[in-house]
Amino acid sequence: MARSEPALLDYSRRWPLRLTLWATFVFLYAPLVVLVVFSFNDSRRITKWVGFTLDWYDKAFADRELIAALGNSLAIAGVSTVFSLVLGTLAAIALWRFRFPGRAAVDGGFALPIVAPEICMGVAMLIFFARIMPWPSGTPWPISLGPIIIAHVAFSFPFVAVIVRARLASFNVEMEEAARDLGAGPWRALADVVIPHLRPALLAGALLAFTLSLDDFVITFFTAGPDTVTFPVKVYSMMRFSVTPKVNAISTVLLVLTVVLTFIALRLQARHSRDA
Repeated sequence: MARSEPALLDYSRRWPLRLTLWATFVFLYAPLVVLVVFSFNDSRRITKWVGFTLDWYDKAFADRELIAALGNSLAIAGVSTVFSLVLGTLAAIALWRFRFPGRAAVDGGFALPIVAPEICMGVAMLIFFARIMPWPSGTPWPISLGPIIIAHVAFSFPFVAVIVRARLASFNVEMEEAARDLGAGPWRALADVVIPHLRPALLAGALLAFTLSLDDFVITFFTAGPDTVTFPVKVYSMMRFSVTPKVNAISTVLLVLTVVLTFIALRLQARHSRDA
């Protein structure tokens, strides 16, 4: 049966939706476009276009402190993403599979880092590392990458757990039972049946955890010391004195890196969907 052409009334109903969609895209992405464009501006002023130049990229990559801060952020985000992915996945599977006393309280506890204000999390982490969790020698934790990673894992892995649990809602338990009937042990069935089903959620959770850790400022500000500076903290300190296109340049590099990682994750997810 041939598809009929949309009536005039249908078009009149569609154009407000299209206008709203385009307005949303402009609202979300116009600031990013401005950021990228003015990273090539041949002027220290970021509000007036003078000409095209790549000098700000040279100055950004020549700034050792800025590159070190970016390296710290990438290292913290990478390590915290791995731990968040493992803990979030195991927590989601445990809450999905088992029924135990206090399960509702545990479930609500996982949601607490998601809804709690970041300023409260930052102060709590500062007190925790400075007073409650000393080194064996009795001295407080040194403020370095370790506490920052622990703090980032604490607020990132509940996001992974939420995404994985949503994916588990569509899992057919009979597939795992069939694997167990064929001789697979609990861990083998988990690795060969459950984990492949969770692969899209794992990719999404890893991207979210990485982005949250890379972008975090408040909690990092409370748990980082003077010898450990991350990229958001460094950019904040630079903007307190003067805003130059050098900040735009290094932010553009970070934006491109995030887009590339997202593209790779989407390609892997699409390949998995075709194979399935």
